[in-house]
Amino acid sequence: MRTSFFLPVLIFAAGCALAGCAVGPDFERPRASAPTDWSSARGGDASLHDPALVASDARSSDAWWKAFGDPVLDQLEAQAAAANPDLGTAALRFAQSREQRRATAAQRGPRVDVDATAQRQRPSENGTTSRTIDVLAPAERRDELVRLLSQPFNDYQAGFDASWEPDFWGRVRRSVEAADARVDEAAALFDGARLDVAAEVARHYFELRGLQRQLALTRGDIDAATERFDLTKARANGGMASDLDATRQQALLAELRSRLPALLEREAGTLDQLSLLLGQSPGSLGATLAAVEGEGPPRILPDLALGIPSDVARRRPDIRQAEARLHAATANIGVAVADLYPRITLGAGFAFESLHSGDFADWGSRRWSVGPRLDLPVFDMGRRKSVVTLRKLEQQEAAVAYQGTVLRAWTDIDTALNGYAAERERNERLAERERLSRDADRLADARYGHGETSYIDALDARRSLLAAQRDRAESDAQLAVRYVAICKAIGGGDPH
Repeated sequence: MRTSFFLPVLIFAAGCALAGCAVGPDFERPRASAPTDWSSARGGDASLHDPALVASDARSSDAWWKAFGDPVLDQLEAQAAAANPDLGTAALRFAQSREQRRATAAQRGPRVDVDATAQRQRPSENGTTSRTIDVLAPAERRDELVRLLSQPFNDYQAGFDASWEPDFWGRVRRSVEAADARVDEAAALFDGARLDVAAEVARHYFELRGLQRQLALTRGDIDAATERFDLTKARANGGMASDLDATRQQALLAELRSRLPALLEREAGTLDQLSLLLGQSPGSLGATLAAVEGEGPPRILPDLALGIPSDVARRRPDIRQAEARLHAATANIGVAVADLYPRITLGAGFAFESLHSGDFADWGSRRWSVGPRLDLPVFDMGRRKSVVTLRKLEQQEAAVAYQGTVLRAWTDIDTALNGYAAERERNERLAERERLSRDADRLADARYGHGETSYIDALDARRSLLAAQRDRAESDAQLAVRYVAICKAIGGGDPH
Protein backbone atom coordinates (compact mmCIF):
# COMPACT_ATOMS: atom_id res chain seq x y z
CA MET A 1 0.00 0.00 0.00
CA ARG A 2 2.74 2.39 0.99
CA THR A 3 4.82 1.35 -2.04
CA SER A 4 1.95 1.95 -4.43
CA PHE A 5 1.40 5.39 -2.92
CA PHE A 6 5.00 6.50 -3.33
CA LEU A 7 5.50 5.06 -6.82
CA PRO A 8 4.07 8.11 -8.64
CA VAL A 9 6.11 10.38 -6.39
CA LEU A 10 9.29 8.51 -7.23
CA ILE A 11 8.51 8.67 -10.94
CA PHE A 12 7.83 12.40 -10.61
CA ALA A 13 11.19 12.95 -8.89
CA ALA A 14 12.97 10.94 -11.57
CA GLY A 15 11.24 12.99 -14.25
CA CYS A 16 12.40 16.22 -12.66
CA ALA A 17 15.95 14.88 -12.47
CA LEU A 18 15.98 13.84 -16.12
CA ALA A 19 14.02 16.78 -17.48
CA GLY A 20 17.26 18.67 -18.05
CA CYS A 21 18.55 16.02 -20.43
CA ALA A 22 18.01 16.27 -24.16
CA VAL A 23 19.07 13.67 -26.69
CA GLY A 24 20.28 14.55 -30.15
CA PRO A 25 23.02 16.96 -31.28
CA ASP A 26 23.30 20.48 -29.89
CA PHE A 27 23.23 23.23 -32.48
CA GLU A 28 26.47 25.07 -33.15
CA ARG A 29 26.19 28.28 -35.14
CA PRO A 30 28.02 27.81 -38.43
CA ARG A 31 30.78 30.18 -39.33
CA ALA A 32 29.99 32.04 -42.52
CA SER A 33 32.94 31.90 -44.87
CA ALA A 34 33.37 35.66 -44.79
CA PRO A 35 36.53 37.17 -46.28
CA THR A 36 38.85 39.06 -43.97
CA ASP A 37 38.59 42.13 -46.19
CA TRP A 38 36.71 43.14 -49.30
CA SER A 39 39.76 43.28 -51.53
CA SER A 40 40.11 39.49 -51.26
CA ALA A 41 36.47 38.92 -52.26
CA ARG A 42 36.35 40.81 -55.54
CA GLY A 43 36.22 39.46 -59.06
CA GLY A 44 36.36 40.96 -62.51
CA ASP A 45 38.71 43.61 -63.86
CA ALA A 46 40.93 45.27 -61.28
CA SER A 47 40.02 48.69 -62.69
CA LEU A 48 36.59 48.32 -61.06
CA HIS A 49 38.06 47.75 -57.58
CA ASP A 50 38.01 51.07 -55.74
CA PRO A 51 39.28 50.76 -52.13
CA ALA A 52 37.26 53.82 -51.12
CA LEU A 53 34.12 52.05 -52.26
CA VAL A 54 34.40 49.29 -49.68
CA ALA A 55 35.51 51.10 -46.55
CA SER A 56 34.86 49.26 -43.30
CA ASP A 57 33.48 52.11 -41.20
CA ALA A 58 29.86 51.70 -42.24
CA ARG A 59 27.03 52.36 -39.83
CA SER A 60 24.08 50.50 -41.25
CA SER A 61 20.51 51.56 -40.64
CA ASP A 62 17.14 50.01 -41.27
CA ALA A 63 16.05 53.20 -43.05
CA TRP A 64 19.04 53.21 -45.41
CA TRP A 65 17.11 55.10 -48.09
CA LYS A 66 17.04 58.22 -45.89
CA ALA A 67 20.67 58.78 -46.80
CA PHE A 68 19.41 60.13 -50.16
CA GLY A 69 17.70 63.01 -48.35
CA ASP A 70 14.59 62.78 -50.55
CA PRO A 71 11.35 63.43 -48.62
CA VAL A 72 9.19 62.00 -51.43
CA LEU A 73 11.14 58.72 -51.33
CA ASP A 74 10.81 58.66 -47.53
CA GLN A 75 7.03 59.06 -47.89
CA LEU A 76 6.81 56.25 -50.44
CA GLU A 77 8.86 53.91 -48.26
CA ALA A 78 6.62 54.60 -45.26
CA GLN A 79 3.48 53.93 -47.29
CA ALA A 80 4.92 50.70 -48.68
CA ALA A 81 5.89 49.49 -45.21
CA ALA A 82 2.32 50.07 -44.04
CA ALA A 83 0.32 48.78 -47.02
CA ASN A 84 2.38 46.42 -49.17
CA PRO A 85 0.49 43.09 -49.51
CA ASP A 86 3.64 40.95 -49.51
CA LEU A 87 4.78 42.59 -46.27
CA GLY A 88 1.37 41.95 -44.75
CA THR A 89 1.63 38.28 -45.67
CA ALA A 90 5.15 38.01 -44.23
CA ALA A 91 4.03 39.70 -41.00
CA LEU A 92 1.14 37.25 -40.62
CA ARG A 93 3.46 34.30 -41.17
CA PHE A 94 5.77 35.67 -38.49
CA ALA A 95 2.82 35.98 -36.11
CA GLN A 96 1.77 32.41 -36.96
CA SER A 97 5.25 31.11 -36.13
CA ARG A 98 5.15 32.79 -32.73
CA GLU A 99 1.76 31.29 -31.94
CA GLN A 100 3.01 27.87 -33.07
CA ARG A 101 5.93 28.27 -30.70
CA ARG A 102 3.55 29.02 -27.81
CA ALA A 103 1.50 25.94 -28.68
CA THR A 104 4.64 23.78 -28.73
CA ALA A 105 5.91 25.17 -25.42
CA ALA A 106 2.54 24.37 -23.81
CA GLN A 107 3.54 20.69 -23.87
CA ARG A 108 5.89 21.37 -20.97
CA GLY A 109 3.07 21.77 -18.47
CA PRO A 110 0.32 19.47 -17.26
CA ARG A 111 -2.99 19.02 -19.02
CA VAL A 112 -6.24 19.22 -17.10
CA ASP A 113 -9.62 18.30 -18.62
CA VAL A 114 -12.96 18.82 -16.89
CA ASP A 115 -16.02 16.91 -18.02
CA ALA A 116 -19.59 16.56 -16.83
CA THR A 117 -22.49 14.45 -18.11
CA ALA A 118 -26.12 13.90 -17.23
CA GLN A 119 -27.62 11.04 -19.21
CA ARG A 120 -30.70 8.85 -19.19
CA GLN A 121 -29.89 5.38 -20.45
CA ARG A 122 -31.63 2.12 -21.23
CA PRO A 123 -29.49 -1.03 -21.48
CA SER A 124 -30.25 -3.59 -24.16
CA GLU A 125 -32.15 -6.69 -23.06
CA ASN A 126 -30.00 -8.73 -25.43
CA GLY A 127 -26.66 -7.10 -24.72
CA THR A 128 -23.76 -8.05 -22.49
CA THR A 129 -25.93 -7.70 -19.39
CA SER A 130 -28.09 -10.67 -20.45
CA ARG A 131 -24.95 -12.84 -20.74
CA THR A 132 -23.99 -12.00 -17.17
CA ILE A 133 -27.49 -12.89 -15.99
CA ASP A 134 -27.34 -16.21 -17.86
CA VAL A 135 -24.21 -17.14 -15.97
CA LEU A 136 -25.10 -15.93 -12.47
CA ALA A 137 -28.90 -15.81 -12.08
CA PRO A 138 -31.25 -18.78 -11.65
CA ALA A 139 -33.07 -19.74 -14.83
CA GLU A 140 -36.52 -19.14 -13.35
CA ARG A 141 -35.64 -15.49 -12.55
CA ARG A 142 -33.78 -14.65 -15.75
CA ASP A 143 -36.59 -12.85 -17.53
CA GLU A 144 -37.48 -10.86 -14.44
CA LEU A 145 -33.86 -9.73 -13.91
CA VAL A 146 -33.44 -8.83 -17.57
CA ARG A 147 -36.59 -6.73 -17.42
CA LEU A 148 -35.48 -4.97 -14.26
CA LEU A 149 -31.94 -4.27 -15.43
CA SER A 150 -33.20 -2.97 -18.77
CA GLN A 151 -35.28 -0.22 -17.18
CA PRO A 152 -34.17 3.33 -18.08
CA PHE A 153 -32.11 5.11 -15.43
CA ASN A 154 -30.27 8.41 -14.90
CA ASP A 155 -26.49 8.73 -14.66
CA TYR A 156 -24.80 11.87 -13.31
CA GLN A 157 -21.02 12.36 -13.61
CA ALA A 158 -18.66 15.32 -13.13
CA GLY A 159 -14.93 15.46 -12.54
CA PHE A 160 -11.51 16.14 -13.97
CA ASP A 161 -8.52 14.32 -15.41
CA ALA A 162 -4.96 15.61 -15.14
CA SER A 163 -1.87 14.31 -16.90
CA TRP A 164 1.74 15.36 -17.25
CA GLU A 165 4.54 13.82 -19.27
CA PRO A 166 8.00 14.42 -17.79
CA ASP A 167 10.35 15.44 -20.55
CA PHE A 168 12.81 12.63 -19.81
CA TRP A 169 14.69 12.74 -23.10
CA GLY A 170 14.19 16.39 -24.06
CA ARG A 171 11.60 15.74 -26.75
CA VAL A 172 9.62 18.83 -25.78
CA ARG A 173 12.77 20.88 -25.27
CA ARG A 174 13.98 20.03 -28.74
CA SER A 175 10.51 20.74 -30.14
CA VAL A 176 10.55 24.19 -28.53
CA GLU A 177 14.09 24.75 -29.78
CA ALA A 178 12.95 23.93 -33.32
CA ALA A 179 9.94 26.22 -32.91
CA ASP A 180 12.23 29.05 -31.75
CA ALA A 181 14.36 28.51 -34.84
CA ARG A 182 11.26 28.66 -37.04
CA VAL A 183 10.35 31.97 -35.40
CA ASP A 184 13.83 33.25 -36.27
CA GLU A 185 13.36 31.98 -39.81
CA ALA A 186 10.02 33.77 -40.13
CA ALA A 187 11.59 36.95 -38.73
CA ALA A 188 14.36 36.72 -41.33
CA LEU A 189 11.76 36.17 -44.05
CA PHE A 190 9.91 39.26 -42.88
CA ASP A 191 13.10 41.33 -42.84
CA GLY A 192 13.94 39.99 -46.30
CA ALA A 193 10.51 40.99 -47.58
CA ARG A 194 10.94 44.47 -46.10
CA LEU A 195 14.35 44.81 -47.74
CA ASP A 196 13.01 43.62 -51.10
CA VAL A 197 10.08 46.01 -51.00
CA ALA A 198 12.20 48.97 -49.87
CA ALA A 199 14.76 48.29 -52.60
CA GLU A 200 12.07 47.90 -55.27
CA VAL A 201 10.40 51.16 -54.21
CA ALA A 202 13.72 53.02 -54.37
CA ARG A 203 14.68 51.41 -57.68
CA HIS A 204 11.40 52.25 -59.40
CA TYR A 205 11.41 55.75 -57.88
CA PHE A 206 14.82 56.58 -59.32
CA GLU A 207 13.91 55.02 -62.64
CA LEU A 208 10.79 57.19 -62.67
CA ARG A 209 12.77 60.33 -61.90
CA GLY A 210 15.20 59.40 -64.67
CA LEU A 211 12.36 58.94 -67.14
CA GLN A 212 10.79 62.24 -66.09
CA ARG A 213 14.15 63.93 -66.60
CA GLN A 214 14.45 62.41 -70.07
CA LEU A 215 10.88 63.50 -70.86
CA ALA A 216 11.67 67.04 -69.75
CA LEU A 217 14.83 67.09 -71.86
CA THR A 218 12.99 65.68 -74.86
CA ARG A 219 10.15 68.21 -74.60
CA GLY A 220 12.66 71.02 -74.23
CA ASP A 221 14.54 69.74 -77.24
CA ILE A 222 11.28 69.55 -79.20
CA ASP A 223 10.48 73.14 -78.33
CA ALA A 224 13.98 74.27 -79.29
CA ALA A 225 13.90 72.18 -82.49
CA THR A 226 10.52 73.65 -83.40
CA GLU A 227 11.89 77.18 -83.06
CA ARG A 228 14.96 76.27 -85.08
CA PHE A 229 12.77 74.70 -87.75
CA ASP A 230 10.59 77.82 -87.98
CA LEU A 231 13.71 79.98 -88.18
CA THR A 232 15.38 77.74 -90.78
CA LYS A 233 12.21 77.63 -92.86
CA ALA A 234 11.92 81.41 -92.72
CA ARG A 235 15.56 81.75 -93.76
CA ALA A 236 14.99 79.29 -96.60
CA ASN A 237 11.97 81.28 -97.76
CA GLY A 238 14.14 84.41 -97.70
CA GLY A 239 16.89 82.79 -99.67
CA MET A 240 19.34 82.78 -96.76
CA ALA A 241 19.26 78.98 -96.36
CA SER A 242 18.48 76.03 -98.54
CA ASP A 243 15.33 73.95 -98.47
CA LEU A 244 17.59 71.00 -97.58
CA ASP A 245 18.50 72.67 -94.28
CA ALA A 246 14.84 73.10 -93.41
CA THR A 247 14.10 69.49 -94.34
CA ARG A 248 16.94 68.23 -92.17
CA GLN A 249 15.74 70.31 -89.21
CA GLN A 250 12.23 68.99 -89.75
CA ALA A 251 13.59 65.40 -89.71
CA LEU A 252 15.34 66.08 -86.39
CA LEU A 253 12.09 67.45 -85.00
CA ALA A 254 10.23 64.30 -86.11
CA GLU A 255 12.89 62.10 -84.53
CA LEU A 256 12.56 63.90 -81.19
CA ARG A 257 8.77 63.66 -81.25
CA SER A 258 8.98 59.92 -81.96
CA ARG A 259 10.79 59.41 -78.66
CA LEU A 260 7.90 60.69 -76.54
CA PRO A 261 5.45 57.74 -76.77
CA ALA A 262 7.99 55.14 -75.59
CA LEU A 263 9.12 57.37 -72.71
CA LEU A 264 5.52 58.04 -71.67
CA GLU A 265 4.75 54.32 -71.74
CA ARG A 266 7.75 53.53 -69.53
CA GLU A 267 6.76 56.33 -67.14
CA ALA A 268 3.22 54.95 -66.82
CA GLY A 269 4.51 51.41 -66.28
CA THR A 270 6.91 52.55 -63.57
CA LEU A 271 4.12 54.48 -61.84
CA ASP A 272 1.95 51.36 -61.93
CA GLN A 273 4.73 49.30 -60.34
CA LEU A 274 5.12 51.84 -57.56
CA SER A 275 1.36 51.85 -56.98
CA LEU A 276 1.42 48.06 -56.69
CA LEU A 277 4.30 48.17 -54.20
CA LEU A 278 2.38 50.70 -52.11
CA GLY A 279 -0.82 48.64 -52.22
CA GLN A 280 -2.69 51.29 -54.20
CA SER A 281 -4.63 51.30 -57.44
CA PRO A 282 -3.10 52.61 -60.69
CA GLY A 283 -3.20 56.37 -61.05
CA SER A 284 -3.29 57.09 -57.33
CA LEU A 285 0.31 58.39 -57.19
CA GLY A 286 0.02 60.90 -60.02
CA ALA A 287 -0.02 63.96 -57.78
CA THR A 288 2.63 62.68 -55.37
CA LEU A 289 5.08 61.75 -58.12
CA ALA A 290 4.42 64.57 -60.54
CA ALA A 291 7.54 65.74 -62.34
CA VAL A 292 9.26 68.76 -60.78
CA GLU A 293 11.03 71.26 -62.99
CA GLY A 294 14.74 70.49 -63.14
CA GLU A 295 14.44 67.46 -60.82
CA GLY A 296 15.90 64.10 -61.69
CA PRO A 297 17.85 61.29 -60.06
CA PRO A 298 20.45 62.47 -57.52
CA ARG A 299 23.76 63.25 -59.15
CA ILE A 300 25.59 63.28 -55.82
CA LEU A 301 24.95 59.98 -54.04
CA PRO A 302 25.58 59.26 -50.34
CA ASP A 303 28.96 57.93 -49.34
CA LEU A 304 29.07 54.18 -49.73
CA ALA A 305 30.81 51.94 -47.17
CA LEU A 306 30.05 48.27 -46.78
CA GLY A 307 31.34 47.65 -43.29
CA ILE A 308 33.08 44.52 -42.04
CA PRO A 309 32.38 41.40 -44.16
CA SER A 310 31.41 39.29 -41.13
CA ASP A 311 28.85 41.91 -40.11
CA VAL A 312 27.33 41.82 -43.58
CA ALA A 313 27.00 38.04 -43.30
CA ARG A 314 25.01 38.41 -40.09
CA ARG A 315 22.90 41.21 -41.55
CA ARG A 316 21.65 39.59 -44.75
CA PRO A 317 18.15 38.13 -44.19
CA ASP A 318 18.72 35.14 -46.47
CA ILE A 319 21.80 34.05 -44.48
CA ARG A 320 19.92 34.43 -41.20
CA GLN A 321 17.03 32.46 -42.67
CA ALA A 322 19.33 29.64 -43.81
CA GLU A 323 20.98 29.52 -40.38
CA ALA A 324 17.59 29.34 -38.64
CA ARG A 325 16.51 26.52 -40.97
CA LEU A 326 19.70 24.62 -40.10
CA HIS A 327 19.03 25.18 -36.39
CA ALA A 328 15.48 23.81 -36.71
CA ALA A 329 16.72 20.77 -38.66
CA THR A 330 19.30 20.04 -35.93
CA ALA A 331 16.70 20.28 -33.16
CA ASN A 332 14.33 17.99 -35.07
CA ILE A 333 16.94 15.25 -34.89
CA GLY A 334 16.61 15.35 -31.10
CA VAL A 335 12.83 15.11 -31.38
CA ALA A 336 13.12 12.03 -33.58
CA VAL A 337 15.73 10.39 -31.30
CA ALA A 338 13.56 11.03 -28.22
CA ASP A 339 10.74 9.06 -29.87
CA LEU A 340 12.96 5.96 -29.67
CA TYR A 341 12.79 6.03 -25.87
CA PRO A 342 9.90 5.19 -23.53
CA ARG A 343 7.36 7.85 -22.67
CA ILE A 344 5.87 7.95 -19.17
CA THR A 345 2.79 9.96 -18.40
CA LEU A 346 1.67 10.74 -14.86
CA GLY A 347 -2.09 10.87 -14.57
CA ALA A 348 -4.75 11.46 -11.96
CA GLY A 349 -8.50 11.71 -12.08
CA PHE A 350 -11.31 12.55 -9.68
CA ALA A 351 -15.06 12.56 -10.24
CA PHE A 352 -18.49 12.18 -8.64
CA GLU A 353 -20.90 9.65 -10.08
CA SER A 354 -24.43 8.85 -8.97
CA LEU A 355 -27.65 7.40 -10.32
CA HIS A 356 -29.68 9.89 -8.29
CA SER A 357 -29.28 13.63 -8.37
CA GLY A 358 -29.85 13.88 -4.63
CA ASP A 359 -26.84 11.65 -3.90
CA PHE A 360 -24.53 13.26 -6.43
CA ALA A 361 -22.65 15.49 -3.97
CA ASP A 362 -22.27 12.79 -1.31
CA TRP A 363 -18.68 11.88 -0.48
CA GLY A 364 -19.53 8.27 -1.11
CA SER A 365 -20.24 9.09 -4.77
CA ARG A 366 -16.59 9.91 -5.40
CA ARG A 367 -14.24 7.90 -7.59
CA TRP A 368 -10.58 8.59 -8.30
CA SER A 369 -7.49 7.18 -9.97
CA VAL A 370 -3.78 8.01 -9.92
CA GLY A 371 -0.73 6.39 -11.48
CA PRO A 372 1.77 6.42 -14.33
CA ARG A 373 1.32 5.13 -17.86
CA LEU A 374 4.22 3.67 -19.83
CA ASP A 375 4.43 3.86 -23.61
CA LEU A 376 7.32 1.66 -24.74
CA PRO A 377 8.07 1.36 -28.48
CA VAL A 378 8.86 -2.28 -29.23
CA PHE A 379 8.33 -2.98 -32.90
CA ASP A 380 7.28 -0.64 -35.70
CA MET A 381 9.11 -2.06 -38.74
CA GLY A 382 11.94 0.44 -38.26
CA ARG A 383 9.73 3.51 -38.74
CA ARG A 384 11.20 5.52 -35.85
CA LYS A 385 14.79 4.80 -36.87
CA SER A 386 14.00 5.79 -40.44
CA VAL A 387 12.64 9.10 -39.15
CA VAL A 388 15.91 9.73 -37.30
CA THR A 389 17.88 9.03 -40.49
CA LEU A 390 15.55 11.31 -42.44
CA ARG A 391 16.04 14.16 -39.96
CA LYS A 392 19.82 13.78 -40.20
CA LEU A 393 19.66 13.98 -43.97
CA GLU A 394 17.48 17.08 -43.70
CA GLN A 395 20.08 18.66 -41.44
CA GLN A 396 22.83 17.88 -43.96
CA GLU A 397 20.72 19.41 -46.70
CA ALA A 398 20.19 22.55 -44.60
CA ALA A 399 23.94 22.79 -43.96
CA VAL A 400 24.71 22.59 -47.68
CA ALA A 401 21.98 25.15 -48.41
CA TYR A 402 23.51 27.48 -45.81
CA GLN A 403 26.92 27.35 -47.45
CA GLY A 404 25.32 27.94 -50.84
CA THR A 405 23.45 30.96 -49.49
CA VAL A 406 26.66 32.45 -48.14
CA LEU A 407 28.43 31.97 -51.47
CA ARG A 408 25.53 33.58 -53.33
CA ALA A 409 25.69 36.51 -50.90
CA TRP A 410 29.30 37.31 -51.75
CA THR A 411 28.52 36.88 -55.44
CA ASP A 412 25.59 39.31 -55.19
CA ILE A 413 27.74 41.88 -53.40
CA ASP A 414 30.60 41.60 -55.89
CA THR A 415 28.21 41.85 -58.84
CA ALA A 416 26.55 44.92 -57.33
CA LEU A 417 29.90 46.57 -56.61
CA ASN A 418 31.22 45.92 -60.11
CA GLY A 419 28.00 47.25 -61.64
CA TYR A 420 28.11 50.39 -59.52
CA ALA A 421 31.81 51.02 -60.22
CA ALA A 422 31.32 50.54 -63.96
CA GLU A 423 28.28 52.84 -64.06
CA ARG A 424 30.07 55.48 -62.02
CA GLU A 425 32.99 55.43 -64.43
CA ARG A 426 30.54 55.63 -67.36
CA ASN A 427 28.68 58.50 -65.71
CA GLU A 428 31.88 60.51 -65.31
CA ARG A 429 32.72 60.00 -68.97
CA LEU A 430 29.20 60.96 -70.02
CA ALA A 431 29.40 64.14 -67.93
CA GLU A 432 32.61 65.05 -69.73
CA ARG A 433 30.99 64.23 -73.07
CA GLU A 434 27.99 66.43 -72.27
CA ARG A 435 30.23 69.35 -71.36
CA LEU A 436 32.27 69.02 -74.56
CA SER A 437 29.13 68.55 -76.68
CA ARG A 438 27.64 71.72 -75.26
CA ASP A 439 30.77 73.67 -76.10
CA ALA A 440 30.79 72.18 -79.60
CA ASP A 441 27.12 73.06 -80.11
CA ARG A 442 27.66 76.68 -79.13
CA LEU A 443 30.69 76.94 -81.39
CA ALA A 444 28.99 75.28 -84.38
CA ASP A 445 25.88 77.43 -83.97
CA ALA A 446 27.97 80.60 -83.83
CA ARG A 447 30.01 79.64 -86.89
CA TYR A 448 26.87 78.75 -88.84
CA GLY A 449 25.35 82.11 -87.91
CA HIS A 450 28.41 83.85 -89.36
CA GLY A 451 28.32 81.71 -92.48
CA GLU A 452 31.62 80.01 -91.67
CA THR A 453 30.24 76.44 -91.84
CA SER A 454 27.36 74.48 -93.30
CA TYR A 455 24.09 73.83 -91.55
CA ILE A 456 24.78 70.11 -91.44
CA ASP A 457 27.72 70.76 -89.08
CA ALA A 458 25.48 72.73 -86.72
CA LEU A 459 22.82 70.04 -86.95
CA ASP A 460 25.31 67.28 -86.12
CA ALA A 461 26.59 69.25 -83.14
CA ARG A 462 23.04 69.71 -81.84
CA ARG A 463 22.25 66.01 -82.26
CA SER A 464 25.41 65.11 -80.38
CA LEU A 465 24.46 67.42 -77.51
CA LEU A 466 20.92 66.02 -77.30
CA ALA A 467 22.23 62.44 -77.28
CA ALA A 468 24.79 63.32 -74.59
CA GLN A 469 22.12 64.89 -72.38
CA ARG A 470 19.79 61.91 -72.71
CA ASP A 471 22.58 59.42 -72.04
CA ARG A 472 23.70 61.39 -68.99
CA ALA A 473 20.17 61.50 -67.60
CA GLU A 474 19.77 57.74 -68.16
CA SER A 475 23.13 57.09 -66.49
CA ASP A 476 22.21 59.24 -63.48
CA ALA A 477 19.15 57.04 -62.93
CA GLN A 478 21.12 53.83 -63.43
CA LEU A 479 23.81 54.96 -60.99
CA ALA A 480 21.20 55.50 -58.29
CA VAL A 481 19.66 52.11 -59.13
CA ARG A 482 23.10 50.48 -58.83
CA TYR A 483 23.56 52.13 -55.45
CA VAL A 484 20.25 50.67 -54.30
CA ALA A 485 21.40 47.25 -55.53
CA ILE A 486 24.44 47.46 -53.25
CA CYS A 487 22.28 48.45 -50.27
CA LYS A 488 20.10 45.42 -50.94
CA ALA A 489 23.10 43.12 -51.43
CA ILE A 490 24.62 44.02 -48.06
CA GLY A 491 21.34 43.44 -46.27
CA GLY A 492 20.13 47.02 -45.82
CA GLY A 493 20.15 47.63 -42.08
CA ASP A 494 20.81 45.97 -38.76
CA PRO A 495 18.94 42.71 -38.08
CA HIS A 496 16.32 42.64 -35.33
